Amino acid sequence: MENYKYLIIGGGVAGTTAAETLRQSDKEGNIAIISDEPRMYSRIILSKPNFFLGKIPFNQVWLREEKWYAENKIDFIGETMAQNLDPQNKTITLKDGRILKYEKLLLATGGEARRWPIPGSDKKGVCYLRDLKEAQTLIENVKTAKQAISVGSGFVSFEMCEMMRQAGLEVTLVMREPYYWYPLLDEESAKIIEKGLEDGGVKILRNSEVVEVCGDEKINGVVLKDKNKIECDLALVGIGLVCNLDWLKPAGIEMNKGIIANEYLETNIPDVYAAGDVAEFNDLILGERVQLGNWVNAQMQGRTVAMNMMSSFSELGINKKPFRMVSFYTAQGFGLNIAMSGDVRLKQDYKIIKSGSPEINSLARIIVDANNEIIGATFINRTQDMGPINKLIESDFKVFGHEFELADINFDLKQLLIK
Repeated sequence: MENYKYLIIGGGVAGTTAAETLRQSDKEGNIAIISDEPRMYSRIILSKPNFFLGKIPFNQVWLREEKWYAENKIDFIGETMAQNLDPQNKTITLKDGRILKYEKLLLATGGEARRWPIPGSDKKGVCYLRDLKEAQTLIENVKTAKQAISVGSGFVSFEMCEMMRQAGLEVTLVMREPYYWYPLLDEESAKIIEKGLEDGGVKILRNSEVVEVCGDEKINGVVLKDKNKIECDLALVGIGLVCNLDWLKPAGIEMNKGIIANEYLETNIPDVYAAGDVAEFNDLILGERVQLGNWVNAQMQGRTVAMNMMSSFSELGINKKPFRMVSFYTAQGFGLNIAMSGDVRLKQDYKIIKSGSPEINSLARIIVDANNEIIGATFINRTQDMGPINKLIESDFKVFGHEFELADINFDLKQLLIK
């Protein structure tokens, strides 16, 4: 049986950042990463048109060379999976039967694309985009496709619509919602995004839903809820993220949609931590438990959780600290820069301060809670405001008396940071 001081399940950005942080402070403690993939790569680049169209060399997807693991004395056990956790004996059993013992365990297994639960969704040409294999499958399908549909109204769907249009495909966007990103955006914001899509040649079907995929082995069309049929030879499905947690249930780890963790990214099992997309953690800024599928968030959680894993080893002299960060998401395409920060879910007693308008193709919405504090914001072609707004969210900034400044498109929000 192999013994590790630090054992990490998941070789993505959260797990790899944690391993790197551990090695920087603990030069001798042995570290292993278990991953079902060959090594760390950039999930961000997977949704970029230049990657799909071959304008970026494929090898740029790799963020760590094989030699990096050896140079940092990190055992990388790739292309396998953990299938059992025994917290009493502090062991992990791998799919190939190997048993590894740990002192500290990090679960950073990420998530996978939610599968399309409709008849015919297993046909060739129905594609997802979450990991490298799915990206490679999509690239191959794009090379021969003529007509595509994109299902969903989120970040992946938006960027993939641009990629497919740049590849010369006819693209129809099918969404159940009345407008793009409903209900996280308002109709004014959505109009800017939808205009960008339509000006870019994307046909949008609102309040619509696919109920069946047609074709023999390969997709040749889809049937909508209203019985209309759309011809297509490619479907890109982006309907959310799910985490595979079934293998952890016998271990008694507290779970919901993700693995429940506190602000220190500790689970309810001693010496077991969670980070990245799989962590449903106590967000100190929002004051509630949240789960985020975000690259920067996962990276920062990897750093924090590594410090907390080391904090119990007194000889390292590292203090335990909570994870505290304003989450954000960004997307680019069709001449638009889109971002969301913090909590953008509206409640009845919240108010919105707007800056800009659809007429000038630039709009920010600042969301203020019942305590008169900024808790979130959405930005369209106003991403220069995201940094100052994030700092105002972190500082529990009181909005009262500053409403006109926040609504003024020409006001430099950085000035509010020194008040």
